[in-house]
Amino acid sequence: LAAETSLDAVVEQIGILKPAAAIVDSIQTVWSRSLESAAGSLSQVREVAGRLTEIAKRDEVGVWLIGHVTKDGSLAGPRALEHLVDTVVYFEGDRQHSHRILRATKNRFGPTDEIGVFEMRSDGLAPVDNPSALFLAERPPHATGCTVVATLEGTRPILLELQALVTPTGAAVPRRVANGLDFQRVAMLLAVLEKRLDVRLATADVFLNVVGGLEIREPAADLGVLAAVLSSVRNTPIDPRWAFFGEVGLGGEVRGVPQAEKRLQELARLGFTRAVLPRATVEALPGEQPLETAGLTHVGALAELLLPARAGRRNPV
Repeated sequence: LAAETSLDAVVEQIGILKPAAAIVDSIQTVWSRSLESAAGSLSQVREVAGRLTEIAKRDEVGVWLIGHVTKDGSLAGPRALEHLVDTVVYFEGDRQHSHRILRATKNRFGPTDEIGVFEMRSDGLAPVDNPSALFLAERPPHATGCTVVATLEGTRPILLELQALVTPTGAAVPRRVANGLDFQRVAMLLAVLEKRLDVRLATADVFLNVVGGLEIREPAADLGVLAAVLSSVRNTPIDPRWAFFGEVGLGGEVRGVPQAEKRLQELARLGFTRAVLPRATVEALPGEQPLETAGLTHVGALAELLLPARAGRRNPV
């Protein structure tokens, strides 16, 4: 450990110690004597990163440059740093939860569609071999508004619990809260429910939450969102052995999603007995599947599947 901000001192220490890896925390605080600009400026970041890259290649030293991020999670400061390095890796996670995700947004010599899931323990970070089981460990068996969605993180299937709470509101403008989901997409899905299924939500607050603090970035969670909202609206729990995935369009149509086989295999491995997914995806699956599948073409079929006795009634909310 060396409390240094001078690039010359850092380079000198690397030359003396000849380490297998050198970690610079953070790149925005290191400066070079050859430049008069302040630390963190574009010229300083270019000079520091360029010198350290040269040393890494010449002396075969792995160099990790830690940088600051903005509130929205993007790399802070000069964007030129992303072009100078071989790989850009983000260490993500909610401060209130124990798990962390390692995700690469750029990798010059490898893929960027793989993630690593880790858990913060008293003895440090430990890899999570089965993240789906971790995120579903405390799932309530018969609670209303709770569904499981089969998502993909890169090429890795991960099952996540999605919760919805719909309650009458006395406010002039009802609240819409979406934790772990894209807010604009949630607003679109709620509009589809109102228009295509005649579910009244104009006088109700709607809260949606992805358990575990993760973010769902793919539209395959659309079907799970609608199922959770319908379950909460009509106060009817969904079978805990069911899972959902599928994209929903503005016309209420249920569209196919990629890599369905991987999702189904993960569901079967964790004991799920039925998957609700687009019919086009079911028809494209080869051979027999490890669990029962229900293919849908429209969200109206979802309402009939979940609540057949009430599918034709208007929502009392």
